[in-house]
Amino acid sequence: MRQLRLPTLQITSDLLCHVPMRTCLAILAAFCLSYSPLSATANDRAMPDMAVPSAPVRINTAEIDRRASLLMGQLEMTGMSIAIVENGEIVFAKGYGERLRDSGMTVTEDTIFRWASVSKGVAAHALLSFVEDGEISLNDAAEPLAPSLHLPPTETPVKLGHLLTHQVGLTRNAYDGKIEGGRSASRSRKDLGALGYICPPGTCHTYQNVAYDAMTEVIEGKAKLPYKTVVKQRIFDPLGMESASLTYEGLVGSKNWARPHSRFGDRINRIKPNYYRVPAAAGVNSSVKDLAKWMIAQMPGETIFPEARLTAIQTPKVKTLREQRFLNRRFRDLQNAHYGLGFRTYDYHGHKVVGHRGGVEGYRALMLFDPDRKAGIAMMWNSPHTRPIGLQMEFLDQLYGLPQRDWLRLNETG
Repeated sequence: MRQLRLPTLQITSDLLCHVPMRTCLAILAAFCLSYSPLSATANDRAMPDMAVPSAPVRINTAEIDRRASLLMGQLEMTGMSIAIVENGEIVFAKGYGERLRDSGMTVTEDTIFRWASVSKGVAAHALLSFVEDGEISLNDAAEPLAPSLHLPPTETPVKLGHLLTHQVGLTRNAYDGKIEGGRSASRSRKDLGALGYICPPGTCHTYQNVAYDAMTEVIEGKAKLPYKTVVKQRIFDPLGMESASLTYEGLVGSKNWARPHSRFGDRINRIKPNYYRVPAAAGVNSSVKDLAKWMIAQMPGETIFPEARLTAIQTPKVKTLREQRFLNRRFRDLQNAHYGLGFRTYDYHGHKVVGHRGGVEGYRALMLFDPDRKAGIAMMWNSPHTRPIGLQMEFLDQLYGLPQRDWLRLNETG
């Protein structure tokens, strides 16, 4: 068990001589109540509100590297890549572990992983580029613009903005099982009309993949080009994201790609192409360096994108109660969880942070950044575990000058 070190309360002789004993006891009692060993050392509990230095704190990338290396010693980990951004620049990028367990094929900063749902922000940017061109509006009804999208009848039409914020009103993850079973996205979207609403459109957040991917059809209809071509022309190429792709072939065709593994470390022999059928929801692959370039492009003053678009994307639109419940179990310092347009927003000790997580079979990805401080962390790994999420918390504690905490639950003794 880790030894707790209690702070010292100094009581001087002057205090003992001039303060009544009852007052002394009250002071001591108040001190004891204010100090909680659990809140000081248990990393899944929220820290009390505290003053955070206003000046940016330089990230100790050597410490991030050391902690990441310790994380890779856990049995559930196989491979991982990390990139750190400060002042709008990549200051650290590194791979850890193996692309395939016991293969000797090491992960580098150029190894290709899958973004999974981190891809949703790409679709939001692509759609908003057509909004800026005056070709569509987020207030447009979604069904006429996406031929395969059939929704239950409602007095309140589902708008494009509802799709981007997951406020369609259907049960969460509607028909993901059909996608995982091999059914096409267009056929799955046609079947949505057989469902009922759990809330009127625009009134609650219920996370979607099949419905969200209607963006693919909307964008293709406006551009008269395949979705992957539009994204390449409007996003990947301008940002210099040379490793980024939106297809199964883009992953397995690389000479340096990470194979998926189960929670017990076994290789998953078959890469399921199912979620590449909903590319707007979960289709992007890239290296962590290109994920970091994407993250930098979300920071004001560091981007080719209009800042009005960034503001729209990063403005909280709807509370995400399910996400907050997940965070409260282990990462509760991330509070006020909301969804914007393809991105999540949180409050971390008074600071707005933005990002997204994603997961498909055998892969996980995340990015989280402070747009004002132009700093963030991007990570990908080829196993289904959530423990690595703790490293983004350790990054934020460094960024805001907070005490170091063991969010990774590595239980180092010191």
